[in-house]
Amino acid sequence: MDHRTPRTSELLAAVLASQEGDKVAIGDLVNALRNRAFGILFLIFGIPNCIPMPPGVPVICGIVLGLIGLQMAMGRQELWLPERLARQTFSRSMLDAIVTKSRPYIEKFERFSRPRMEQFAGPIARRVVGATVVLLGFILLLPIPFLGNLPPGFAVCIFGLGLVERDGGVILAGFFATVLGLLITAAMSWAIWQGAVAIF
Repeated sequence: MDHRTPRTSELLAAVLASQEGDKVAIGDLVNALRNRAFGILFLIFGIPNCIPMPPGVPVICGIVLGLIGLQMAMGRQELWLPERLARQTFSRSMLDAIVTKSRPYIEKFERFSRPRMEQFAGPIARRVVGATVVLLGFILLLPIPFLGNLPPGFAVCIFGLGLVERDGGVILAGFFATVLGLLITAAMSWAIWQGAVAIF
């Protein structure tokens, strides 16, 4: 019997298969994922910021990611969401798009990812990741145009992959992506501000 740990792409496919209705409740996703919720939800709510999605989606993603990151920073093992947020739904077609579009890239990533560098995948590192995702979630709430959601969304996705695969090397890469994303976001914000000053 195969007792290996499911890979990220397999978990995403299982999440999609478990949702039968036209609408998906955020609380149902959390319940289905149980102890794997943190990493997979980082992916599910990080990927929409990296692919074309309807307006307003980054704000919802930022709120959810902030709450997840906060609880992870507090060292919680199981995720809790406010009832109002848990009842929020989105279309199954959106979840399908997230899984379908990301799966080929995730499967390529899985070829070289493996559990390693435990010092960056342990309890203390997970708390730091959680606090970092809170910051990234806040940035997603900001109305920054011109791919402003891409850098923080990409960093969240890297953290999600590293957590699910227990790959400390990927989690470390997530911190580098966060720093790079913050620099890009700051540069874009500064350019927009300078443009506005020049106009007005």
